[in-house]
Amino acid sequence: MEFFSTTKTLGILGGGQLGKMLLYTTRKWDIKTKVLDPSESAPARLACDEFVMGSLTDFQTVYEFGKGLDVLTIEIEKVNVEALEKLEKEGVKVYPQPHVLKTIQNKCLQKKFYRNHNIPTASFDEFENLDQVKEGIIKGELSFPFVWKSAEMGYDGYGVSIIYSNKEIEGLNDGPCLIEELVPFEKELSVIVCRRPSGETVHYPVVESEFHPTANQVEYVLCPARLSEQATNKAIEIALQTAEAYGQIGLLAVELFLTHEGEVFINEVAPRPHNSGHFSIEASYTCQFEQHIRAVLDLPLGKTESKASAVMVNLVGKEGHTGPVVYKNIDQILAIEGVTPHIYGKKETRPFRKMGHITIIHHKIDTARKMAKQVKETLSVISK
Repeated sequence: MEFFSTTKTLGILGGGQLGKMLLYTTRKWDIKTKVLDPSESAPARLACDEFVMGSLTDFQTVYEFGKGLDVLTIEIEKVNVEALEKLEKEGVKVYPQPHVLKTIQNKCLQKKFYRNHNIPTASFDEFENLDQVKEGIIKGELSFPFVWKSAEMGYDGYGVSIIYSNKEIEGLNDGPCLIEELVPFEKELSVIVCRRPSGETVHYPVVESEFHPTANQVEYVLCPARLSEQATNKAIEIALQTAEAYGQIGLLAVELFLTHEGEVFINEVAPRPHNSGHFSIEASYTCQFEQHIRAVLDLPLGKTESKASAVMVNLVGKEGHTGPVVYKNIDQILAIEGVTPHIYGKKETRPFRKMGHITIIHHKIDTARKMAKQVKETLSVISK
């Protein structure tokens, strides 16, 4: 499919930081782009050829945006799937495919998908509302602690809670949810798989994530993951099995747990560029964003091996700070060799809002991790 220096247009639903980074590649290759986002200050606004401000979940807005496009992709799952289905029927190539998105958007459907395809995952039960959950506790069908997940609208740790008592249930949002067995795990892993329409499939190295203790957000991503060969191979095997089962086009970030007993099982997936793949911009032969563009345009996929070890540090708003953003001490971290900051262009900070990330490159992963700690302690995302 010829998109280079032509009038053919690639549409992107979502103009956040992931959309902005997808546009690094389209600008490099002179591919015409059109972006839809609800915010007039969306980070991707300045880098696309045409920007449309509007809701990603409104049927008519998404449908009108997509008409006339040659290919349509996403940078966020929370989009109107019915509009995508109609566009697909009318000849627009939509990747990831609407039927895949429909399953992934709902955590209950996702979990049943894994069970139906014999993909290892933690045991779970579905509930229509919190009253049903409470009834299950009274009957002895549920016991603390367990993991509560909202069926829809969860992201970046939101919509997920570990529940230890009846009192904590009262603070949850009511509605359809799943209750998952709390399985102690040693590491949280991720494998990004990419597939193009012709069937070619590649995967990136296994990475491990370290989380903030209270915000349930990723603080560090390490590539390669510090794992045994057996665990590494198992993680890749499950990721490829999952991607094949979905059959989706584009990137699929497969999040996994490694237990203390050496078992690996799937947590959930994201059908788009992912935080766990940001390291690839500096560390990989082909970054995840270019890989996604290659895939949705059915171009040969790029090499996924790393050129060096890397640690990605998420830059999030500091607690107690809301307002115009200031990156305190960024000049100090720029003086460190192998450190590359990415600022997303969000002008307002608030506690734990993702404002950017920093990649640290070194030939030794343990050294890169120590440097990442230094970066985290030096740079603060605060308000004026």
